[in-house]
Parts: sequence; C-alpha cells; structure tokens
Amino acid sequence: MTFLEALILGIVQGLTEFLPVSSSGHLEIAKAIQDQQLTGEDSLQMTVVVHFATALSTIVVFRKDVYDILKGLFQFKINEQSIFAFKIILSMIPAAMVGFLFEDQIELMFDKAILLVGLMLIITGLLLFLADRARVTEKKVGYGHSIIIGIAQAIAILPGISRSGATIGTSVLLGVDRDRAARFSFLMVVPLILGKMAKDIISPEFKESIANTDPASSITTTVLVVAFFAAFVTGILACTWMIKLVKKAQLKYFAYYCFAVGIGAMIIASTWL
Repeated sequence: MTFLEALILGIVQGLTEFLPVSSSGHLEIAKAIQDQQLTGEDSLQMTVVVHFATALSTIVVFRKDVYDILKGLFQFKINEQSIFAFKIILSMIPAAMVGFLFEDQIELMFDKAILLVGLMLIITGLLLFLADRARVTEKKVGYGHSIIIGIAQAIAILPGISRSGATIGTSVLLGVDRDRAARFSFLMVVPLILGKMAKDIISPEFKESIANTDPASSITTTVLVVAFFAAFVTGILACTWMIKLVKKAQLKYFAYYCFAVGIGAMIIASTWL
C-alpha cells in the first residue's frame, strides 16, 4: 500500500465515520477502486488503526461530556451523568449481541460486496430524507429510545448502512432533540469501537500481523501512521461539522449523496457480474 492510498483510506474513514454516508460502505468502495490485495492480517491492522483514530477524535470533540460521564460514574450515585451512561450501555447491547453471535457471517459481507453496499446506501438515504423532514423538538433520549437507537446501530453493521445516519435518523424520527441525538449517537459508539479494537488486538491474526517482519508486506509503520493522522484530523473536522448540520436540518443533502453513490455502486457491481 502506498502513502497516497493510506492517506485516502484515512480521510475516507475520518469523514464517513461521522458524516451519515456509511464509513464501511465507502471503505469497501475505496478498496475495490484501488484494487488492493491486502492479506487478512494487514487489513485487520489497518482497520484497527483507523478506527482507533476516529474513536480518539470523538473523545477529543466530546472531551467535556466524556469527563462528566466518567466523573458521574465514579461518584457511585444516581445523577444525570450516571443515568446518561446507563442509557449508553443500554444502546450498546443490540450491536454487541449481533457482533458476538454473527461475527463470521458479518465478515463475509465485507468481501467487496459492492451490490449490497449500493442497496444499503439507498436505504440510508431514505432514512436521512425522512429524518430531515421530522419536526423539531426538545425531547431527551429516554430508556426506550436507547434500545431502539441501539437496534438501529446493530442494523448499521451491514456495509452501506451509515451508523451515524441510522442512529441520528432514528433518534430524530423518535422525536429526540437534534443536538441531543447527535451527541448521543457519537458517544454511544466509542465503547463499542474500543471493545472491538481490544478484541481484534488480542486475536491471533493481529498478533501475527505485528510479528510479521516480511519486507514484502504492503503495510509498514509509516503507512499506518499516515492513515492514523488522516483519519484523526478529518474525524475531528467531520464530527464538529456534522453536529452543526444536524441542528440546521440539512440531512437531505447527504440523502441525495447516498442515493447517487448507491446507484453508482450498483452500476459498478453490475459490470462485474
């Protein structure tokens, strides 16, 4: 993998992790266009690095919220912060269960499944279009909302379904305040990303990739560093921008984008059949 390819993948991950256009779908499209021939170990190593970068960018943007939540939890009493943290935990359960029970089946979906990505991007676009037309409220995220939003996050495991688009769109359609919906959506994914990273890091495949000293390997330390910083910087910019866009009810433009990319992906896939 060249520095330019690593830079592109990092930027794609950083932007699409927060913008409601599906990071997994765009990464699959980018890999297909670049025609990368990465080994399973190299691909896993790159995935861990760019996902850590976007998780870190979320923590940086919401550092005050993260601090307040941790402070509330360690006070060991019922307060606004501990209640919010409990809702975050509730929202994680559906995705954690799906990821644990169907890990092998999910991995098969990420093997250049461009047709599936195209279809799911169109579904993401429909959800964003409907959410953009929802009425503005000041409702907080409730316990029931947490479970439903968590189910939306579990469905977003499919390549092409935007995680932020699914969770923010579902929140807004449930009547949750747009600012609270964006805040909850971005904070709820951090524990899942870190948990998935920990699982990947202790896996035999990751240990093998670290131990690999083959000079022919396309993944070098410099390539990983380039991808990390590209994802981290663009992640901070995209996260901050997305919060403003949700408040201004401008999700429909991302809906149009998802429609266009989804149709394009389906056209590309049809030429391979």
